[in-house]
Amino acid sequence: MKHLAAKAEKPLDGFDLFGIVKETDVDDAGLEEFHKDYYPYPLYKDLNLKFYEAFGNGSITAFINWNPFKGIAALRRHSKRLKEKKIEGNLVGEGLTTGGLIVFGKDGSPQFMSPEVTGSLINEDDLLAALELVRKGEGKDGEL
Repeated sequence: MKHLAAKAEKPLDGFDLFGIVKETDVDDAGLEEFHKDYYPYPLYKDLNLKFYEAFGNGSITAFINWNPFKGIAALRRHSKRLKEKKIEGNLVGEGLTTGGLIVFGKDGSPQFMSPEVTGSLINEDDLLAALELVRKGEGKDGEL
């Protein structure tokens, strides 16, 4: 998101960004570092895990178990990408639950969802198209 927020044409203007986390009091120092260095937008704790439920309570282990060769390759690509961007992670906390991204319309209804896929980047073109539709008020009833 930081990448999109820095673009000259400002595709995120008019949208509020916030993050959802599922756990606190496990690695608060790591969470603070993430917020300060990588995601400088408000963070909220999902007490009832409804955000994660909306994405089907996905897990990295399900992806790896489904096809271990693809899963391990995806994790290696992900690790390489993090290293290239000089992003350090840690292994504190649960860390296996996947989430995703939701774009809400002006009325607060979800208009676009992109579940996290281990080892893959979000499809930026789809996201930008969804933002434009929401900006124009063309999204209806959570469907685009």
